[in-house]
Amino acid sequence: MPYPSRRRRSKAKGIQFTVMVVGASGTGRTTFVNTLCESPVLQHKDSSDTETASAETGIEIKPVNVDIEEEGLRVNLTVVDTPGFGDNIDNGPAFQQIISYLERQYDDILAEQSRIKRNAKFRDSRVHVLLYFIQPNGHALTEIDIELMRRMAHRVNIIPVIGKADTFTPRELKAFKKRIMEDIAHYDIPIYNFPYDVEEDDEDTIQENVELRNSLPFAVIGSEEEVEIDGESIRARVYPWGIAEVDNPDHSDFVRLKGAILGSHLYDLKSLTEDFLYETYRTEKLSRSAYADTPDVSLTPEDLAGQSYRLKEEQIRKEEEKLREIEIRVQRDINEKRQELLAKEETLRNLEVRLQAQG
Repeated sequence: MPYPSRRRRSKAKGIQFTVMVVGASGTGRTTFVNTLCESPVLQHKDSSDTETASAETGIEIKPVNVDIEEEGLRVNLTVVDTPGFGDNIDNGPAFQQIISYLERQYDDILAEQSRIKRNAKFRDSRVHVLLYFIQPNGHALTEIDIELMRRMAHRVNIIPVIGKADTFTPRELKAFKKRIMEDIAHYDIPIYNFPYDVEEDDEDTIQENVELRNSLPFAVIGSEEEVEIDGESIRARVYPWGIAEVDNPDHSDFVRLKGAILGSHLYDLKSLTEDFLYETYRTEKLSRSAYADTPDVSLTPEDLAGQSYRLKEEQIRKEEEKLREIEIRVQRDINEKRQELLAKEETLRNLEVRLQAQG
């Protein structure tokens, strides 16, 4: 699935943005979110009780709202957590739950757009990016990694992330990243790869996107505590062998990832979601409902009426486009005929002048 390249920047206040985080227990998902938001937005799983920790409870989908500020931009951030994913033997139901959640948000906006009178307080809850946390095992993508990213890519922008990057040596991390990207290419997995257009984008934009693309998958370190180093408090993890700093680009891709999703590429992710992923879903939904042999029983009469109205609007729009094309073609023909007539009149005038001169 190719991603069109779009780049927009703005300092508008209070923009709404939704991030979904998916990953099995132990991938660093919760710590990353709390580090990103600089507050305990998500609760850590209680693993002290071995019986409940090993029980298969299924997946939960939990949206949490928090206001943050990044590069002077106030973001009304919604974080959609998915605790329980990857913890069961059969994760098929978990895939379906996530897809159903993504599609319900599209259904909500579709229903709102179909209303004669819109709800002024309606909140657009479409998910703009899914951060998928890969198990830091040092090997390659697992079957569940491949399956999830391939199945979700037609509904949401996906960015792969390696949590707990401090469990690797620099050489191990570089090799692990390389294997993951080779798997993504081999299995043709569509991810958000920071697209750019060499003909339209400026050099700075191209360079920024190249660097971000080369960082994939982002290897991040999270820490909900600060330590004091040389009189300065920084977010870091302390080990016997040294200190791993969250915001140090040499230690972690955290700053790059945060800056991309909440700053430089926020509008691009929103545009792709609204103009490409949602519009694709909308077209599929309306086509299924309009041409299916059996009606969708989940749709109310109001929904069906709305769909019929939208289809008629679409037909009218297409007819108007055809009429405009005909009008342009007729006008072009008229202009050509006018030019031919003027040329003939000019020829006649020249002929008359020559005849008068001879007479």
